[in-house]
Amino acid sequence: MTEKIHITGLKPAELVELAAELGEPRYRADQIFKAIHQRRLRSFDDITDLPKRFRARLTEAADISRLTVTARYISTDGTRRYLMKTAAGNPVETVFIPTESRDTICFSSQSGCPLKCDFCLTAKLGLLSNLTVGEIVEQIIIVLNDVYGVGGETPHGTNLVGMGAGEPFLNFENLIAALEIMADENGLFIVPNRVTISTAGIVPKIHEFARLENRPHLAISLSSARDELRDKLMPINKRWDLGELMSAAKEFEGSLRRGERFTFEYVMLGGVNDSPADAAELARLLDRYQLSRVKINLIPHNGAEKLNYNSSTPESVERFKSILESRGVSAYVRQPRGRDIYAACGQLAAMDEARGTAAGSSE
Repeated sequence: MTEKIHITGLKPAELVELAAELGEPRYRADQIFKAIHQRRLRSFDDITDLPKRFRARLTEAADISRLTVTARYISTDGTRRYLMKTAAGNPVETVFIPTESRDTICFSSQSGCPLKCDFCLTAKLGLLSNLTVGEIVEQIIIVLNDVYGVGGETPHGTNLVGMGAGEPFLNFENLIAALEIMADENGLFIVPNRVTISTAGIVPKIHEFARLENRPHLAISLSSARDELRDKLMPINKRWDLGELMSAAKEFEGSLRRGERFTFEYVMLGGVNDSPADAAELARLLDRYQLSRVKINLIPHNGAEKLNYNSSTPESVERFKSILESRGVSAYVRQPRGRDIYAACGQLAAMDEARGTAAGSSE
């Protein structure tokens, strides 16, 4: 038996080919794409502008939905964490972060993660699977439907951050294909300028990312300006050290559009990487590579029982920030969201119990 196609992961041109294979005119592809990505329908039976016989054939040949929501947790600050599973049973996590001016969805690119960052709970899972194009896109559709209703308009528009489970640049082709689908004006219409992708430092893919014509913003997880410490915190540094990473960052800086900057993310670990000497070393590192169109995102560590780290004190974070700013480095502090439901940065580990309130599953 031929395996079904996950139609949510097909680009418009691929849908045209599928329609032709099923003996239908090309305009059917437009109808399907708009139904899935603009109206956010998750069943062929709901696409009533398609002939019933064609819907039956599509059901035989393809799936719209392959993710199942198993739990949804809502934080006291309004953040929502969705625990889903793939058809193979692997966990997928997605986080919705609302503010008064914009909505942000933090999506996953992999189930689990292979990189073993010492301060990250997701690393404890290891890599379970790369997510398919359709599984990446479907996360966004599920969340928007849950928050605003099926096909409901989003009052602020939607920002995306590829900062959920996994290393996006180790699933590069599927990631880029998914972003292309989501940017289409006949679908979700989330353009690259509203998307940020975070990498732990996969140097060859940073070079490739820099060459993309229509690319999102970039954030690079750093967390130390010293190789010996970064080797421990982020073992990927043993493959591409700070010299290689910063050279790639310098090349990427040359690709920035007018007015654009990129980000270094720095997880603040109490007594580990948050001293005045650490701040001064970070400023020197940026100066050594003459990186000027960059900002530093200071992220107080989000703790968990399985992690042997504490967050820096607010005073340490402010002192670190002040030292950077005194040396001409733009720095800001990320305010944690969803800590009480294990939805904050570094906490995604398919927890099926959380300190917040489970609000049940939804699709």
